[in-house]
Amino acid sequence: MSNKTPPRTMSDKHNTFHAEKRRARRDASQGSQQNRYPRRPNVAREENEKLYLYGLHTVRQAVSNAKRKKICLYATTNGLSRLEFDLIDAPDLEIIEKHPRDLDKMVGSDAVHQGVVLEVSPVATKSLSELKDANLLLVLDQVTDPHNVGAIMRSAVAMGAGALITTSRYSPVESGVLAKSASGAVDIIDHIEVKNLADALETLHENGFFTIGLDSEEAIPFEEVEAQKKIALVLGAEGKGLRQKTRDTVNQLARLDMPGEIKSLNVSNAAVLALYISRQKLTA
Repeated sequence: MSNKTPPRTMSDKHNTFHAEKRRARRDASQGSQQNRYPRRPNVAREENEKLYLYGLHTVRQAVSNAKRKKICLYATTNGLSRLEFDLIDAPDLEIIEKHPRDLDKMVGSDAVHQGVVLEVSPVATKSLSELKDANLLLVLDQVTDPHNVGAIMRSAVAMGAGALITTSRYSPVESGVLAKSASGAVDIIDHIEVKNLADALETLHENGFFTIGLDSEEAIPFEEVEAQKKIALVLGAEGKGLRQKTRDTVNQLARLDMPGEIKSLNVSNAAVLALYISRQKLTA
């Protein structure tokens, strides 16, 4: 006769209770990932009281931007000497010397500030009516990661895009992280915000732009899209891609063909490749 205690059988009520607890923990974990870049408050950018930009390229470009309100420059002795900016660009700019650890406290120990932090007011975004005579635009459909948006801004400037268009919701506000990722591009490229992306795309159509939405599942390779006088590239968030309304509104959906085993790119990498191809397709 065995002396082993028979396994304990849990009641249905007990199992249901703990299953719900596990589900709640899983949902909370997924929610924390989804809300890593939460929807921003419904306020104008210029209402943000303090914005700290950091890094040599970022600060140097911000100082030289006449449209940017500069409040105070905090810098180490070494950082200020490496910055090499002309005080003519900001004759009234207050400069306060700080130790590196003081700058760490201002922008976070993980921020690569390179010894310079500039307190500024955010640059006001523009409207579509203020769009200049550009022939290449970049449109983001709810791309929320500030690192990606900053990198996309940098690529857009490098490839000669005339403006970056984002939605007023589900897009990152201007921040030190975004500006650092953009490496000065925030103060170069025009940033246009729209409330309704589909309406904005229709307005672009009326102004002669051919809109191309990137979609990895579409059958038409980007290289086969016909040349155009004006092109507006539309990119969606990683994972979700373009929203259905956006897909229905653009003139053409196309994919970037990847010859290697990996068939998709990070959205910022896809942006620079698509911009490069688009420049070859622009007609005079």
